[in-house]
Amino acid sequence: MNLELVAGVDEVGRGPLAGPVVTAAVILPEDHNIQGLNDSKKLSKSKRETLSSQIKERALAWSIGQCSVEEIDRINILNATMLAMQKAVSGLSMMPHLVLVDGNRTPDFGIKSEAIVKGDGKVECISAASIIAKVFRDELMAQLSVQYPEYGFEQNAGYPTKRHREALLKYGASPVHRKSYAPVQATLAFED
Repeated sequence: MNLELVAGVDEVGRGPLAGPVVTAAVILPEDHNIQGLNDSKKLSKSKRETLSSQIKERALAWSIGQCSVEEIDRINILNATMLAMQKAVSGLSMMPHLVLVDGNRTPDFGIKSEAIVKGDGKVECISAASIIAKVFRDELMAQLSVQYPEYGFEQNAGYPTKRHREALLKYGASPVHRKSYAPVQATLAFED
């Protein structure tokens, strides 16, 4: 019996003012036996980290794709997200027959794909992608917070919290801030 390989794809980090946009692609075996897969935003940090390890151990294939702040500023966040999704799928060690993407649009993967609104809460392979992308990006932002401690990236992951916006006004933008985003542009205007 020839089973179709299905990859789930999701992104994290479209809304933050800083850091890359990160995507993941995951192909799960039918008998993965991973309990508790869900939209990463509905899981605690410790649960996400536990599940991320299980997904990486049991997946047939998984891959991370990302687009840098420079790419986001150059081609805009939507195009950067689509490109990061393509990078994640092309980075898989085996090519899926079908790609299921969380959201309402898919990039051109060169293979059959389908967008599923709220797919990260409905389709296990998309949930798995959501989880490993979120854990990966949160760890990356925590590392960046060591370099740029004033912005609180280890807590806000680059999202525009009150503390982050206040730090932007006080310290200006760091090299990892998205210059094309309005709150960051406003601080750059002060620097000129």
